[in-house]
Amino acid sequence: MTFKQYLHDHLAGIAWYVIGLALLCFGLWLDPRQRVRWDTLLYMAVLITGFAAVLLVWHYTRTKKWVKAFTDRTEAGVEALDWPLAASSNHERAAIIEAYNHVLREHRQAQSELIARQQDQKAFIDSWVHEIKVPLAAAGLLQDSLDGKAPEKPLDELALQLDKINFYVEQVLYYSRLDSFSKDYLLREYDLKPLVDGVIVDQRNSFIDRRISFALNGDSLTVVTDEKWLRFILGQLVSNALKYTAPGGQVTATIADAPTEATLTIEDTGIGIPSDELHRVFEKGFTGTNGRNANQRSTGLGLYLADQLSQKLGHHLTITSTVDQGTAVTIHFPHLSFYGESGTTLAKPAVKH
Repeated sequence: MTFKQYLHDHLAGIAWYVIGLALLCFGLWLDPRQRVRWDTLLYMAVLITGFAAVLLVWHYTRTKKWVKAFTDRTEAGVEALDWPLAASSNHERAAIIEAYNHVLREHRQAQSELIARQQDQKAFIDSWVHEIKVPLAAAGLLQDSLDGKAPEKPLDELALQLDKINFYVEQVLYYSRLDSFSKDYLLREYDLKPLVDGVIVDQRNSFIDRRISFALNGDSLTVVTDEKWLRFILGQLVSNALKYTAPGGQVTATIADAPTEATLTIEDTGIGIPSDELHRVFEKGFTGTNGRNANQRSTGLGLYLADQLSQKLGHHLTITSTVDQGTAVTIHFPHLSFYGESGTTLAKPAVKH
């Protein structure tokens, strides 16, 4: 708070002081029983004004210190939530301080309760996901035991539905772990081709059911990533490609290496995304025109999770699409650089014996 700002806030009080002093001097000068010279009145006015100015500066220093306590907390951001104001002997300020500290206490209590509820909810979801995997695995074994004993078409449909249930269960699990990502990842060097092949094998039933072909283009390429999280990201992208591609279409994965990055593109020949919706596809809960289609119900979480997890891994996603021609989502793996060396991975230093 500057002195100019302080004066601006107290203009009314200063104006009333000047008016009062002028009326006092004018009344004394007009009184016939008081023979006061005008220069004496002027001297007294200047003396009183000087004393008032000293009081004004003193009050400004106290007010500045008071305001600084709030500005310091504003600049501190979230740390100010654990930074109550000190008590004051001034009754007006004491009331403000008590109200401010009361709000802080209530906020901390509400925050603690919210965190506790979220932790309980997360623990329940994690427990539910692991519990549901047991009957799912049992259902898969039961389906395998019926091979050759039951009609093939119902068994294939059962396998497809079990895959979908597993997919959505995994989506719930990864969504619940999004905030605790830093506790559960391990960066290593991985060859992209086996990762892509593994994801395609996991979703083979959907490819077969929809008679969609798959092609993998590009040379083998090693990148630094986390296998589990990247497989989940790829699973979301491939699932989206399958969902919005008509039977008989194709999904293509292309691996490429550029001067500054490696890329992995998942492209389909599906219905595409309207151009005015492309900038929102990575938003949480956004389903768009395609997602509202009765035949293609969508949660709006797949691309959101893929984008968030990619960023946490140091990668990022881009998307291009043309209506009725298909969609291409690209995972970008920026090249690492260290002491003049750059590439998808960095050579390990030789160990000297």
